[in-house]
Amino acid sequence: MVSSASMPHIVLLGDSIFDNSAYVGGGPDVTAQLRLRLPSGCRATLREEDGAVTSSVVRQIQQCPPDATHLIVCVGGNDALRHSGLLDEGARSVAAVVNRLGEIRERFEGDYGTMLDAVLASRLPTAVCTIYDARYPDPLRQRLVITGLTIFNDVITREAFIRGLPLIDLRLICDKAEDYANPIEPSVQGGAKIAAAIAALTTSHNWPQGRSAVFAF
Repeated sequence: MVSSASMPHIVLLGDSIFDNSAYVGGGPDVTAQLRLRLPSGCRATLREEDGAVTSSVVRQIQQCPPDATHLIVCVGGNDALRHSGLLDEGARSVAAVVNRLGEIRERFEGDYGTMLDAVLASRLPTAVCTIYDARYPDPLRQRLVITGLTIFNDVITREAFIRGLPLIDLRLICDKAEDYANPIEPSVQGGAKIAAAIAALTTSHNWPQGRSAVFAF
C-alpha cells in the first residue's frame, strides 16, 4: 500500500474521456487541467487511450509508473458504442429487445468485473467513473442513448459498490451542452469539471476506510 508520506501520483486509465486533447482545439485536456488543480508536488499521468474498451485497461495497468499512488478508471463508453447499432434495429417484441439488452449487460458485467479485479491487484487506491449521458442534437437519439447507457452505468456502480470503491458520477458533473466538444467527448469546460472532481476525490476521500462514496461536483 501507499505510504501516507507519499505525494500523490494519480494515474488515469481508460478511454478518451480523459485523453481528449484531440477534441479541444488546442485547449487544455483533462490531464493538464487536473495537474493545475492538484496541490504542489502532486502529479498526474495519463495512461488512457482514445478508443480503448474495458479489456484495454488490463494492458494499461501494466504500464503504470512504479511510483503511482492512485488510479482513476473511466471506461465503458466505447463498449457501449460497439452496440449502438441496436438502437436502429427493428424488433419483433419488447421482450426480444429486453433480452438482447440483458445479453449485452451480462457480457459487460463480466468484462468490467475482470478489469476491476486486475486493477485492484495493484493494491493502489482506486476510483471509477460512470459514463456520462453524451449530447446528441437529435432529441430521439439522445433519449435512446441515455436509456441504453443506464445498463452500462448500472454495472459500473454495482461493481464499484461491491468493492467499496469511490465513484465519480460524470452524468451529474457534465450536465450542460457546453461540457461537450462533440456528442461523446468532453470540452475544455467539461474537462475542467471532471478534473475538479478527480482532484477533490483524491485529496478528500477517506481511502483507508474502504467505503464507497459518490462524487458529483
